[in-house]
Amino acid sequence: MIHAVPSLDTARLRLRQPAASDLDAYASLCADPEVMRYVGDRGALSREDAWRQLAMLVGHWALRGYGMWVVEELGSGAFVGRVGLHYPEGWPEPEVAWAIARPCWGRGYAFEAATAALRIAFDALGWSRASSLIAPLNLRSIRLAERLGERFERKLFVRGHEVSLYAIERRHWRADDHGGDPATSLSHG
Repeated sequence: MIHAVPSLDTARLRLRQPAASDLDAYASLCADPEVMRYVGDRGALSREDAWRQLAMLVGHWALRGYGMWVVEELGSGAFVGRVGLHYPEGWPEPEVAWAIARPCWGRGYAFEAATAALRIAFDALGWSRASSLIAPLNLRSIRLAERLGERFERKLFVRGHEVSLYAIERRHWRADDHGGDPATSLSHG
């Protein structure tokens, strides 16, 4: 368990604790129907519901000792999305998950951030495996999960939605094998 939310720097990104000051950018991400088409309950969120979700992300850190980070460009500080580790009550197993703002799609940011999150899951938290719950039609996320080394295992229903469970065992994952940035740095505070 991690007690303080660490910040992670990769070659191009900073993963940091979600904050109230992220609400405008986060609400914009959550209001985009294309971004939210395969996320959560499969629909855009109001600003109020985005705030509640942001509060849940912060609370997840307090309850589990790990969670989602806000991702921003290292140089500009521009909001990219959220990526991290997720295991709310009722989930089949711990997950690495992502939601990236549409203007940032296609830049490899989700892969870079998810690789850093997996490094924490396996190396710092000692997870034996990580999964991703992906809507079967979300081909972009399926390709990302496969690029991370995850493989399809089964279909199941989570919160009334069919998802495909992709997973990777720690013994089969090494960040360097999946294009991970060996220069990822970790800081607390």
